[in-house]
Amino acid sequence: MRVVDRLAGGHGGDASQPQSRNLDDLRRRLHQQVIERLDVTATANLDRDQLRTRLRDIVERLVQAEGMNLSAVEREQVIVGILDEITGLGPLEAILADPKVSDILVNGPDVIYVEKGGKLEKVDAHFRDNNHLVNTISRIVGKVGRRVDESSPMVDARLEDGSRVNAIIPPLALDGAALSIRRFGANPLSYKDLVNYGAMTPDMMNYLKAAVRSKCNIVISGGTGAGKTTLLNALSSFIPHSERVITLEDSAELKLQQPHVVRLESRPPNIEGRGAITIGDLMKNALRMRPDRIIVGEVRGGEAMDMLQAMNTGHEGSMGTLHANSPSDALQRLMTMITMSGVTLGPEALQQIIGRSLNMIVQASRLADGQRKITSITEILGMEGDKICTEEIFVYNQRGMDDEGKIFGEHQYVHESHYLERFYRAGALRRPEA
Repeated sequence: MRVVDRLAGGHGGDASQPQSRNLDDLRRRLHQQVIERLDVTATANLDRDQLRTRLRDIVERLVQAEGMNLSAVEREQVIVGILDEITGLGPLEAILADPKVSDILVNGPDVIYVEKGGKLEKVDAHFRDNNHLVNTISRIVGKVGRRVDESSPMVDARLEDGSRVNAIIPPLALDGAALSIRRFGANPLSYKDLVNYGAMTPDMMNYLKAAVRSKCNIVISGGTGAGKTTLLNALSSFIPHSERVITLEDSAELKLQQPHVVRLESRPPNIEGRGAITIGDLMKNALRMRPDRIIVGEVRGGEAMDMLQAMNTGHEGSMGTLHANSPSDALQRLMTMITMSGVTLGPEALQQIIGRSLNMIVQASRLADGQRKITSITEILGMEGDKICTEEIFVYNQRGMDDEGKIFGEHQYVHESHYLERFYRAGALRRPEA
């Protein structure tokens, strides 16, 4: 029997449903009794494992006192369920323990999907009711100083391991609260992992390494789940350890390995609707903090103008991500976001700002079979008349799909980089001998 099945108490068939609900009722009754018997002061200094041991002793005694005729498996279901409820995230704990799960999607208390290997599948787990789900969401967001209630029914947060969390509750969510968790492993994928998994070639890795070390300004573009943050983490590993890096994020997800990193996180408004700190606010403050580079987790609005100005005024080598389906869409989105800052400039002036600030766009894509690839690396070459001049250097050519539904193709080096001389001067690439 799978761990998820154990926690759910058998949620898959009609015959097991009454027993599942009986165990849920028992968990609910015992939960309050455990809280009443737990000496909070005595357990304050216990680590998670010690606390679980203490709780297990209490639960064992209470289960025996209930006098229910439970099998060893059923007894373990009740104990683990209560322990996970008190020390973790209830029915999500077993799912989070599976390293193959990349996304967890909760559509109300009774419907939970996970993504494994790029494919969605429904799991046999559930929350008791909507209140149970909302309380779990509140516990998650409360740990990072956020809140969720009827006056603020949407929230972004993160788990302790950096996994991204989004939640929306009634009255906006009509069928019960919805929770989405984008998993980030304890050890983020390195650039070598991306090469091994076929997301890029060794030549592309060497090119991007040279681009980062020669302080090119880079935007990573892609759709939802394309691996933009993973790629940004990997590229950041090429930043020299002697540089001071400041990261700006809505929910802190980046895990930079450099010793001199300052992490800043935005803040939503308080219950009175005041006190919000946006990425744009953080950007203005970061410029006063003597950064060598600024990394923006995701550019969503008017802060795009501040980021481009920083790139063009002594903070070369800065990076960020944005949502777009192609490099040309990314340029158009940047223009749109600049106007969101209140700047009243014509299209030609906006293109001048982008063309003089940005050096390249790296397009990350999630293919139909779940594979994640860098599908394009495009250089920005400045202005040609009133248009931004671009050149695609690497491209992924999709050839087809095999009998098992897996897409196949190859990366191609289609044009020589216009930044080779810059790479040579910076010592990021060795100049070929004459």
